[in-house]
Amino acid sequence: MKYIAFIFIFVALFLCSCNNIKVNDTLSSDVQSEDTLRTITKETAFEGVNNYCHREYDWSVAKDNPDIMYVQMGEETDSAYQVIFRSYTGAFVHFYVNKTNGATRMVERVPNLNVEEDAGTINLFDYLKKQK
Repeated sequence: MKYIAFIFIFVALFLCSCNNIKVNDTLSSDVQSEDTLRTITKETAFEGVNNYCHREYDWSVAKDNPDIMYVQMGEETDSAYQVIFRSYTGAFVHFYVNKTNGATRMVERVPNLNVEEDAGTINLFDYLKKQK
């Protein structure tokens, strides 16, 4: 009799734990779908990258001469927007914003030194204001 009760408790706990996993997976997919439902436009690509650059880089050096640091739109392809950040050091960071999911790849280029390297990735939605 104890053996049957033990099996019953084990099966009940197992089913409860499986149910929790399904609920958590559903919640995380709801959060992801909220971001992917938002449309990536040229304007939102620029806004997100501009917000990122103003948070991550020190713009105080450009206070007296704003031409040495800026963010501007680059070329557009079928799948991505390019946004370019120019640093006061002469380096350029090219942000390639995926039009469908907001994943953004960064490539840093220093033309004077003929250097180019991957600088990481960001999620554009982390730098956009939440829309209601």
